[in-house]
Amino acid sequence: MSDQQSKRLLSLDVFRGITIAGMVLVNDAGDWGHVYEPLEHAPWNGLTPTDLIFPFFMFIVGVSMMLSFAKRRESGIADRTLFRHVIVRSVVIFAVGVFLYAFPFFDIGTMRIMGVLQRIAVAYFLASSIYFAFDRRGIRWWIAGILIGYWAAMKFIPVPGVGAGVWTPEGNISGYVDRIFLSGHMWYQTKTWDPEGLLSTVPSIATVLLGVLAGFELRSPRPLHEKINGFFSWGVAAVIGALLVNPFFPINKNLWTSSYVLVTGGLALIGLACCMYIIEVKERKTWAKPFVILGVNAIAAYAFASLLSTTISTIRIGSRSLQEIIYNNLFGWISDPFVKSVSFAAAFVVVTWAFAWILYRKKWFIKI
Repeated sequence: MSDQQSKRLLSLDVFRGITIAGMVLVNDAGDWGHVYEPLEHAPWNGLTPTDLIFPFFMFIVGVSMMLSFAKRRESGIADRTLFRHVIVRSVVIFAVGVFLYAFPFFDIGTMRIMGVLQRIAVAYFLASSIYFAFDRRGIRWWIAGILIGYWAAMKFIPVPGVGAGVWTPEGNISGYVDRIFLSGHMWYQTKTWDPEGLLSTVPSIATVLLGVLAGFELRSPRPLHEKINGFFSWGVAAVIGALLVNPFFPINKNLWTSSYVLVTGGLALIGLACCMYIIEVKERKTWAKPFVILGVNAIAAYAFASLLSTTISTIRIGSRSLQEIIYNNLFGWISDPFVKSVSFAAAFVVVTWAFAWILYRKKWFIKI
């Protein structure tokens, strides 16, 4: 691997590590009644910093898989062999996602089927299939077709008793599909629709494919500064495009709307460009090491944080959960409830980082 390739991968690991740190931070508030607004998802339409985290990770999946596949192809590994690996990895990631939501009670009758890792698994599998079957131009057409097709489905397919083009939580076609196929197995907070549901997973494939296109550019012979400028320019163009589409198909994380794909994909390109500029052009790397440690074992870190959160919330000592005891005993001295809540979340990030650091020190890189 050339020095240039190594730098690119360092930038990507840093970007991935920042994303995972953000994911753990927003998932593990000490008190959900006291959460700073930027650390919450938009109630429905709109965008907060928290709404960027999941699509950023999906974008990074696309970049990483393209770089990995291209490198293995160059080493002589056949596409058939690579695709078998894709199938196995997709099944494992999906199974881990189901396990995390089923733990610790494993109630088959009510456990959630879809979720964060499950969406990653499905989108990774389908985006990989498109990558192996089409060239760069074909992938662009796939992105356009997915975004336009999803808008058309949401706009024109009627929901019985409601009609077509209704994008409320209960009236949209994506939620209706979830109620047909995932009844009783959706997120416990929504119950009648799933934020990682079936139909809304389709446009997330486009998010991964945008990452694939970025991977093509990273491997091109163009000078580094041109790549960075290109990512920044394309990112700005995508954000502008999203704002133009927003009045007709609102930016909405729960529905993963086409405008949401554009705005988050554009901001992901800008974020990657910033990491590349700081690390590769300015060569300021010391600050990045903690994020590299998280980034190289991203899914393992996410799974650890999820299991730890569920465990301490489930274990009860007397009338209180272990989470409540830790929260009140270790952070009870903080008077501001919002600062107290976010301090617990920050501590959760530190504990997760410590787990990732142990893996890193032992050179265990868990490629789920």
